[in-house]
Amino acid sequence: MDLLRLLKDELFKDNKDRIVAYIGRDKERFARLIQLFFRGDYRIAQRAAWPLSYCVQNHPELITPWFRQLLDNLDRKDIHPAVVRNTIRLLQDVDIPKKYHGQVMNKCFDLVQSPGSPIAVKAFSLTVLSNLSADYPEIAGELKLIIEDQWDQASPAFRSRAKRVLKKMER
Repeated sequence: MDLLRLLKDELFKDNKDRIVAYIGRDKERFARLIQLFFRGDYRIAQRAAWPLSYCVQNHPELITPWFRQLLDNLDRKDIHPAVVRNTIRLLQDVDIPKKYHGQVMNKCFDLVQSPGSPIAVKAFSLTVLSNLSADYPEIAGELKLIIEDQWDQASPAFRSRAKRVLKKMER
């Protein structure tokens, strides 16, 4: 399958599903997709982000060798918001290696507090932080304060996710 050609086409759900099915749990095919995600131009990276997140959701082990690059990629200023959104989305569903916990927490706290972050990015970041609070209960208080601080001006999507996060942290 010519992944680059598919990603150059308008990426509709059918193409996303075809790519995800093609990749399956094949590490070499995944490597080709993630290399396009990292090194593709702005539009290719944007379009690769959606199927990439679903590949990882289906087979979380695929992302393990790419964690360093994945997190470094989030620090770039020239990436499409879809790249950030889908990266944070996939972090919800994987066991983040311990050596990256601090970096992921810092990034997610920054994204939740940034007025320019899209709602989906904030919501996914809340979930990632909530997941990490199981290992780092000391961040729960800070997370709760951030949610309370944003509550009055928050969108319904943020509030919905925040309610679930707060409920999970109470347990």
